[in-house]
Amino acid sequence: MSRISVRGFAVASATAVTTVGAVVGVAAGGAPAADDNNFEAAAADTTLLADIPAGQQAQVQTASLMQQADAQASAADAAAKKSAEESARIQAAKDAKSKKKAAEDRLEAERKAEKEKKEAAERASRSSVRDASSFSAQGSYSVAEVKAMARQMVPADQFQCFSNIVNHESTWNYRATNPSSGAYGLMQALPGHKMSSAGADWQTNPATQIKWGLSYMDGRYGSPCGAWSFWQANNWY
Repeated sequence: MSRISVRGFAVASATAVTTVGAVVGVAAGGAPAADDNNFEAAAADTTLLADIPAGQQAQVQTASLMQQADAQASAADAAAKKSAEESARIQAAKDAKSKKKAAEDRLEAERKAEKEKKEAAERASRSSVRDASSFSAQGSYSVAEVKAMARQMVPADQFQCFSNIVNHESTWNYRATNPSSGAYGLMQALPGHKMSSAGADWQTNPATQIKWGLSYMDGRYGSPCGAWSFWQANNWY
């Protein structure tokens, strides 16, 4: 076995087959199958199968076939590994996309639920307010009574903004009059008589003035808080 070349079974086998064919041809009286010079060049550093003892030829061939099988198995393993890695990469990308969409859907659902909750609270707040006509008329009203009316007429989430404006405009005096401009009432309507759209008793009934003020703020600024934001920026509304 020590005489076997390590240059590979492919060359050794081809040389061995050629050599065996040549030997058989000579033994049969035929001409050699290949030129001697070409033969020597091809097998210059290769041990010929014919030179190996007959008992060891099968071992050489078996060992070479095993090497080929190992090489094929290694190639197959590498291909399978590459395929598995590619499949894993594709699956990971799909999973990431699915998780992202699920997160976006969940966030959108939470936003929608929050919006619906807020709108429901606003509807409930507005539906619980009292109308100006539900208050009995009095000869006069204290600041505390006027504020109590406003709390019952203005939606709870808008009351503080409404109160801020009234504090600045009239300090809750429903008979407050601006001697220069003629602005009148809690909201200092200018001219004051335009509050008559809310009721004929606009000069003496704070509930009527509150009703008109709410309508004005909602119509022009969307809400009392919208009116308050404008007031803060301009010192008027």
